[in-house]
Amino acid sequence: MKYSSLKDKKITVVCGWISREREVSLRSGKKIYEALLRKGYNAILVDPKEDGWEPVLKGDVVFIALHGKPGEDGTVQGFLETFNIPYTGSGVLASSLAMDKVASKKIFIASRIPTPRYLSLEDFRSIEEFILKSLEQIGLPLVVKPVSEGSSIGVSIVKDEKDLDGVVRDTIDKFDNIFIEEYIEGREITVGVLDIDGKLTALPILELVPKNEFYDYTAKYTAGMTEFVIPARMNEEKYKLAQEIALRAHKVLGCVGFSRVDLVTDRDDNPYVLEVNTIPGMTDLSDLPAMAKAYGIEYEDLVEIMLYSALKDKK
Repeated sequence: MKYSSLKDKKITVVCGWISREREVSLRSGKKIYEALLRKGYNAILVDPKEDGWEPVLKGDVVFIALHGKPGEDGTVQGFLETFNIPYTGSGVLASSLAMDKVASKKIFIASRIPTPRYLSLEDFRSIEEFILKSLEQIGLPLVVKPVSEGSSIGVSIVKDEKDLDGVVRDTIDKFDNIFIEEYIEGREITVGVLDIDGKLTALPILELVPKNEFYDYTAKYTAGMTEFVIPARMNEEKYKLAQEIALRAHKVLGCVGFSRVDLVTDRDDNPYVLEVNTIPGMTDLSDLPAMAKAYGIEYEDLVEIMLYSALKDKK
């Protein structure tokens, strides 16, 4: 694709706003905005919390750099569709499904995409029953997660049964809707998925080696807290399988243009999908730009590819 048809359009980069990931979103948005300017686009940077939504509605195309709810879950996407404004990335349904980790896991299971076993609080009459069944059916260690948060916010690994009740109740207090997931000990990997000239492509796999217990919020956004290994140190057959599974996860949710699929592998390098991120971070420390660079795509070119996803049909 020759990237020129949007050069005469007003591109509005939307970032910040009101989610728990506001600060990361501001960093992503600023980098994207600067990249578009370097590429010669007529871009403006808007934080709806400070600037309101009026500047967004006056633009021709919106580059969504919002992370977490309510920018990544289909809310903003639906708002923009109401005003017939093209926007980057996935549509309303895919955005909503990907943000809801339980809904996406149900689709993965139905599509025979491997994902760790789980139990959801909403399926039980009481917290006590939820905890008991989790111990009986999955067993320790367990991972306690909010259903709809990004950047590993609110995620806890529980190894001791005496700690589980307190962690579960604390997570419910903070996030309301939660689930418990099987803990798989192995590599933490992520696969960027990018539509390059009409071909959906799995980028080189990034292996994440955090200094913390897992790739949590601090490890993600603090320099020096995580080692990036590209390509991931995996068996060649399982490496290709992980890329294939990432492409399938992107497709079954109906994602458009780009995504980042987070996985964990067991000790035999068998991959399991944790979640799909429809608006990956684009900061200096973010995964998708690192994977794109390993593929041979520089940051500015990645941003341009992502921009033209606004012209693709949304599901």
